[in-house]
Amino acid sequence: MKICLFVTLSFLINFYSSNEPIIVAKPKPILTAAEQTDKYLPYLKGKRIGILANPTSIIGKRHLVDSLVALGINVVKVFGPEHGFRGNASAGVIIGDEKDPNTGIKVISLYGSKRKPSVEDLKDIDLMIFDIQDVGCRFYTYINVLRDVMEACAENNKELLILDRPNPNGYLVDGPILDMSLRSGVGRFPIPIAHGMTIGEFAQMINGQGWLANKMICKLKIIPVKNYTHEDAYTLPVKPSPNLNTQQSVMLYPIMCLFEGTIISQGRGTYFPFTVLGSPALKGTYSFSFKPVSIKGMSEKPLHMDNECYGIDFRNYDIELLRKSKRINIQWMIDFYQAYPFKDKFFDRSQSDQMLNIDVLVGNSEFRKQIIEGKSVKEIQDSWEPQLSEYKTMRKKYLIYK
Repeated sequence: MKICLFVTLSFLINFYSSNEPIIVAKPKPILTAAEQTDKYLPYLKGKRIGILANPTSIIGKRHLVDSLVALGINVVKVFGPEHGFRGNASAGVIIGDEKDPNTGIKVISLYGSKRKPSVEDLKDIDLMIFDIQDVGCRFYTYINVLRDVMEACAENNKELLILDRPNPNGYLVDGPILDMSLRSGVGRFPIPIAHGMTIGEFAQMINGQGWLANKMICKLKIIPVKNYTHEDAYTLPVKPSPNLNTQQSVMLYPIMCLFEGTIISQGRGTYFPFTVLGSPALKGTYSFSFKPVSIKGMSEKPLHMDNECYGIDFRNYDIELLRKSKRINIQWMIDFYQAYPFKDKFFDRSQSDQMLNIDVLVGNSEFRKQIIEGKSVKEIQDSWEPQLSEYKTMRKKYLIYK
């Protein structure tokens, strides 16, 4: 027995002390659908193309529209959502139709007098393309734009080609399912706060669940992301909107956005929005501070403008803690409510037109009451069941990335 043990130990020592390199396979790079031009360029040839795009619609460092035009594709119209096609409009600012100065192509706004393409808009289009980066939250409104474009295509018998992109919060499926009596512009589907799907997957869910008018079906062609799963960390190459301007803000967004239904500033009016929380009333409670100011193109009338806000800086918070928990950190909401000295003002929208309705943001009228009543994180999360688990089961039918 001793001889066998000696031989085994000698073998292991020689194996690990040898000069032979240990080869570890590198993970293959994630490729967005837009980058895989060989998968869809032949399908575009000879067709009149319409594109729903914004600044995240890129191939490498070049805009999708500019790239396709340079490749000889006949792009006849571009449709722009909130913030505009080139991303030069502030949140909530109404946008009109225009001509793109770079290409001369007509740009039709879907964030002005209408929210979906008209019969006239689609009349001279053979194929629509949708290519916009989403961040995986119910209140991030590009999934609403997706639904409206799908409905317009279904009504006008047009096919929609989706160039899919990773969901940076794809690991996260959490939050209460929207009570449809609270349906609004920041919540149109019976899904949780974090839906855990890419745009391509969500489009399949819209069709499959009958969420278009009269349960119409939009003809879809989806080009998938290559080498991607929902568990993969994905750093966005372009900020998805003016106030989600860092990867940290994107990853914190599922909880930080809920604070827009409170008197607590989330950093709008700074150059680091959705990474800090604070209020003038918390002076003496917290030492960290920031001052919201008017910033053109980002937040021109932020909550607590020109007032010092005291709170917590989350810019160096370890996002891996969120990824491991797979939950929205509602403890932060509980902590700020408990710290705030004027409890009756915490959710009171009459103080500022910059505050949103917390019930509408969360998706139910219970969350606000639960925070006020001092319910624990577990008690609040348990109240989301069984609807959350039922959604997770339903979601599996539409996943492209298993």
